[in-house]
Amino acid sequence: MLEIKNLTVEVGGKEILHDLSLSVKAGYTTVLFGPNGSGKSTLLMTIMGFSEYKVKNGSILLNGEDITHMPVNERAKRGIGMMMQRPPNLTGVRLKDLVRIAGKGEVDPAVLAEGLDMTRFLERDVNVGFSGGEIKRSEILQLEAQKPCLLLLDEPESGVDMVSIEKLGLKVHDILQGQSHCAGWREKSGKAALIITHTGQILDYVEGDRGYVMCDGTVACSGNPRELLAEIRKMGYNECIRCKLKRPNVVENL
Repeated sequence: MLEIKNLTVEVGGKEILHDLSLSVKAGYTTVLFGPNGSGKSTLLMTIMGFSEYKVKNGSILLNGEDITHMPVNERAKRGIGMMMQRPPNLTGVRLKDLVRIAGKGEVDPAVLAEGLDMTRFLERDVNVGFSGGEIKRSEILQLEAQKPCLLLLDEPESGVDMVSIEKLGLKVHDILQGQSHCAGWREKSGKAALIITHTGQILDYVEGDRGYVMCDGTVACSGNPRELLAEIRKMGYNECIRCKLKRPNVVENL
């Protein structure tokens, strides 16, 4: 579903991603690990198409179509949905209206909100005065309404308490298993996800198929996400960086 080839990206004139390649198959959940500042959020923002992330080289393909220089709204129409780590406050925009728009008028915000304990927030401005966990539930609520083919989740566990992480994890699982607004073979093949995680808690609710470790703006290695997480917890990311320096071409394509 998603193929990234030799991607180099600048932000504010500084090169953040360097010759990065990875792929995500339809129906597969891919997990992205890496230390702070390694470029993980930049990668997701670039896939989503935010204008300040300038692609200097390489390409991004979605279902075989080159979307490298496509605007955000066109990528969303093609089935990409994103949970941002720090989404903006939208003063003057009620959550229920945004959910209705995300669902193309085909969903009842009240019904979806009940499953995430967000009913009391529907009349409020999006994210204004929300706690960390409430913001994450708001983001998931919008994704559930959108029914994307490809989910980009930027640290769904950060700033979330133990009760909320269970609600979030179960809802992400449900979204990945449910139908999408994408037509034809994509539904039959299943949705795909690219998830950034530091703690690995999301893997208690979502089965990861492939893991990648990012260091210094590129992919250091890939493998089973649970095995990678166990090694990271045991050895830390410094070992990943040393491994990459010894074997610079260790990326295994999915």
